[in-house]
Amino acid sequence: MRGDPRRAQGLEELASRLEAFVDERDRAQFNSPKNLSMALAGEVGELIERFQWLTQEQSQHLSAEAHEAVRQELADVQIYLLLLARKLDIDPVEAVSDKLEVNARKYPVDEARGNARKYSDL
Repeated sequence: MRGDPRRAQGLEELASRLEAFVDERDRAQFNSPKNLSMALAGEVGELIERFQWLTQEQSQHLSAEAHEAVRQELADVQIYLLLLARKLDIDPVEAVSDKLEVNARKYPVDEARGNARKYSDL
């Protein structure tokens, strides 16, 4: 999929397509931050369900059918994240970049490398 031209599509263009989809169906009236965050939580639950009861090994080696189901759920999660970000005027790329800087300070490499402890336990 790395050569797929759709991957080069920018986040802004994708958001515009998504907003057009919503507008064409007159659904913006339902897209309050509350509703979008609740829909997002539901979709994350559906993503989690795809991995429920799998072993670590099974979760890393999905069948083609399971992989596609996870792909679809990830798309649903991304759709609601993008709609919520747009509704709240948050640039998701900038937000992630800023958060990476915060996390770099919370999790210095020399203390955090190779463990999963929370920053307060380092």
